Amino acid sequence: MSEDLIVRVAEANHRDAGRGIARLSNELMQKVGAVSGDIIEIKSKTKKRTYARVLPANLDDEGKSIIRIDGNLRSNARVGIDDQVSVRRVIEKEAEKITLAPTRAFPQERLSRSIHRNLEGRPLEKGQKIRIETVNNPITLIVRSTVPQGPVVVSRTTHIVMDKPTAETDASEEVSYEDIGGLKRELGLMREMIELPLRHPELFDKLGVDPPKGVLLYGPPGTGKTMIAKAVASESEANFIPISGPEIISKYYGESEQKLREIFEGAEKEGPSIIFIDEIDSIAPKRDDVVGEVERRVVAQLLSLMDGLKSRGKVIVIAATNRPNSIDQALRRGGRFDREIEIGIPDRSGRLQILYVHTRGMPIEKGMRLDMIADMTHGFVGADLSSLCKEAAMHALRRMLPMISIEEEIPPEIMEQLEVTEADFLDAHRNIEPSALREVFVEVPHVTWDDIGGLDQVKQELIEAVEWPLKYPEMFESINTAPPRGILLFGPPGTGKTLLAKAVANESEANFISIKGPELLSKFVGESEKAVRETFRKAKQASPTVIFFDELDSMVPKRGMGFDSQATERVVSQILTEIDGIEEMKDIVIVAATNRPDIIDPALLRPGRFDRLIYVKSPEKEERNRIFNIHLEGKPLSEDISISELADMAEGYVGADIQAVCREAAMMALRENIRPKMTKEEVHEAASGIVLQRSHFRKALSRVRPSTSGSEMEIYVETARMFSRSPTSEDSSN
Repeated sequence: MSEDLIVRVAEANHRDAGRGIARLSNELMQKVGAVSGDIIEIKSKTKKRTYARVLPANLDDEGKSIIRIDGNLRSNARVGIDDQVSVRRVIEKEAEKITLAPTRAFPQERLSRSIHRNLEGRPLEKGQKIRIETVNNPITLIVRSTVPQGPVVVSRTTHIVMDKPTAETDASEEVSYEDIGGLKRELGLMREMIELPLRHPELFDKLGVDPPKGVLLYGPPGTGKTMIAKAVASESEANFIPISGPEIISKYYGESEQKLREIFEGAEKEGPSIIFIDEIDSIAPKRDDVVGEVERRVVAQLLSLMDGLKSRGKVIVIAATNRPNSIDQALRRGGRFDREIEIGIPDRSGRLQILYVHTRGMPIEKGMRLDMIADMTHGFVGADLSSLCKEAAMHALRRMLPMISIEEEIPPEIMEQLEVTEADFLDAHRNIEPSALREVFVEVPHVTWDDIGGLDQVKQELIEAVEWPLKYPEMFESINTAPPRGILLFGPPGTGKTLLAKAVANESEANFISIKGPELLSKFVGESEKAVRETFRKAKQASPTVIFFDELDSMVPKRGMGFDSQATERVVSQILTEIDGIEEMKDIVIVAATNRPDIIDPALLRPGRFDRLIYVKSPEKEERNRIFNIHLEGKPLSEDISISELADMAEGYVGADIQAVCREAAMMALRENIRPKMTKEEVHEAASGIVLQRSHFRKALSRVRPSTSGSEMEIYVETARMFSRSPTSEDSSN
């Protein structure tokens, strides 16, 4: 035994949760006389004890007198974060036999090997609760007895006996802080608002102020608002009372208000209590906007209960909504909801923590790079990442299905082979899109920069304006420069403007929203502007996002030109305020394409809105060469065909024209080889002998004429001189 050491409890790292380990700095480990892998006893002031295997802390914790343990160990020791505990090293004894009782029924025969493997090396004592992570619901076991008595360590030879499920409450429903990833700041705000007043009310008495009584959590669906409320209630050991809107509302006069009063009275008697109202906008909407009398009475009752003549004791109200502006404004003042906390979409490090949480109980292949998955999942909220992990597990299961029989028990060796790979996550990623973008989600086409012939200068500008800010934000911060907000691609039809936007969406790995002009316009006043607002709102929620406006001239023509009851004028004004208004756009890039820049409203073409005006010109000979190479790849060509000669003959042709020439030449070769009523053998024989001849291309070039004449092309060059601020136009006009 060693002497006791007093340390402060801190939350565990997300990767350590559920493993029964504690982390101490090297200095503290030396003081307690332990080395990495030893067993330590953690004892609270109330003499409750738990045991853990000690490991060295991260470098950030050196010099701090803290011990990092997860929610399961904190629950066993009856301590919370920032409480003090005494730590000492103990001599481990190997367990001969342990008896466990689950808190809920589960198929014990199938999971017994997995449970044994999970418990191996963990120190246990009678009365402790152990939480074992699984892909879906974690399993909680209570240690009924151990042989020998005292703290023992499970080994491979330990005999594990499963008792009948206990009648105790299912501890797997308890949520700890380690079960929430990416919301460290929000959790800190919640703890000081709720956990601190419940655990240490004397601090507020000393200050002479009342502790906060209400918190409103708002943000997009699936970000973890309900989970935060459960975690705070669980960690502070408060009575948790959830309320959902429909169970309050009654058709009988006065009954809805009576139910609310009973909930608050019950919470006060069993205090300290946390009342959690999910989707509060459904039961407390703005009274000016609702027609029904019931909703108005419920709002009035809720107002008087939260801040009425009668004190409500140790009762804290937490509410959650994704529509904060729909709630009655009387609720959003001090004394009712004292603090409003936004639970936003997680950033990259937040997504990585959430992935660690959801892959704890998952057999992942060695070398699996979860950070790469975090990089790919822009705009994903916690619920989306949970779905992604489950879908990846299902992909792994589908691979194993041919090896198993549904009727028979699965052999242990096959169970050992079952693991989730990086390829499973990549496949799952293709099937799951961010929930904020599901209404406007566009399947990004697999177009790369290599699929676009020429246009090197344009590609480079797009890479600088779109990819660089998303991939290297630190570089822009270091020189205190904001990246371009918008890029307008203009030029003759068929030069590849839309294709460039597809490649940008694919290569930047950002979310992609494509807007077509007619779908924004509506005959009802205000609907068109609302569609624009909703598009930008969804883009902000799921940032980084690329918004692509095709045929921009149809949406934002010069104001004063139209005869459509000013519908397009209002859309122009709305887009102007969204792009460069009071609200800042962060991690959103707008790409637009048009072949009529002269009729676009000039207010859009100034710096700060469309910063880059890029002229996508007609291809030169070398670029036509590369376009022919792209479209002729994989086609059977005769030896006398020279791609350089074809590029010479296609003077004045744009990319779409060249694609049409290649397609027409292929159709001519088919006409010569396909005859009526051919047998399958004749079809196979004819197909193997088809070759595209030089004559086919000559005929195709005579049939397919350039889509833009020479005089029209001169107008585009002149327009480029007037509008373009990019090097591309200077190159093209010289």
